[in-house]
Amino acid sequence: MSGRLEGKVVFVTGAARGQGRNHAIRFAKEGADVIAVDIADSVDTVQYPGATKADLDRTVAAVEALDRRIVASVADIRDLGALTAAVEDGVAKLGRVDVVLSNAGIATFSPAAEMDENTWRTMIDVNLTGQFFTARAAIPHLIRQGDGGSIIFTSSSAGLKGMQNIAHYSAAKHGLVGLARSLANELAQYNIRVNTVHPGNVDTDMIQNSATRSLFGGGSDISRDEFAAAATPMSMLPVPWVDVDDISSAMLYLASDEGRYLTGVALPVDAGTTQK
Repeated sequence: MSGRLEGKVVFVTGAARGQGRNHAIRFAKEGADVIAVDIADSVDTVQYPGATKADLDRTVAAVEALDRRIVASVADIRDLGALTAAVEDGVAKLGRVDVVLSNAGIATFSPAAEMDENTWRTMIDVNLTGQFFTARAAIPHLIRQGDGGSIIFTSSSAGLKGMQNIAHYSAAKHGLVGLARSLANELAQYNIRVNTVHPGNVDTDMIQNSATRSLFGGGSDISRDEFAAAATPMSMLPVPWVDVDDISSAMLYLASDEGRYLTGVALPVDAGTTQK
């Protein structure tokens, strides 16, 4: 039985670990080949370690173990030239690109009144400008191919509501909604759909680190169970976070023919965080 994305190629940023790796593997299980990009390094201002080249290599191995092809590049999404080269290399080797999962991003924390300029600029450069560059690198290929496509930006529950200590993050994630809706209007004539997914807390390195845990009281050394208890009240459903598979499922729905008439949609996968 063929997968839902048999014969398709997906371009995933932030593919070395976390949501990006999970998306790459899940889409490969559905028959897609993969163009994978990650900075494979830490980012200035970010208080937790970044992914590594070894992490990206593990993503490559996991996709290849599913008998799918993958073209992986180390590139910073703030560098349009590097992203464009990565996509062109992937298309040259895999033949096309059909789905863009603009997933790479960072999280940092500071009250707005104390936030320094570099923290603000880095956040906007990565979580908004880098997302535009990701789409910009792929759109010419999607148009040239002439048979449609799907672009999905990973926003956040903070892209639909304001939250303390992350004004810069929330601004960038709100910006993705406007970017996606504008692109949805521009690209509809080519049958290219553009949507955003809005995770709440997701059980990945982005929240499972001392900097994030320290925001929930008890200091940076609180246990996973203590963190879970402190985070649960953020959502309507009685869970502290969603599993990365839940986000991949939403991505797959929007990217496949099951979501063929969805464009300009902001889809929360957040256990009710945005409604509480």
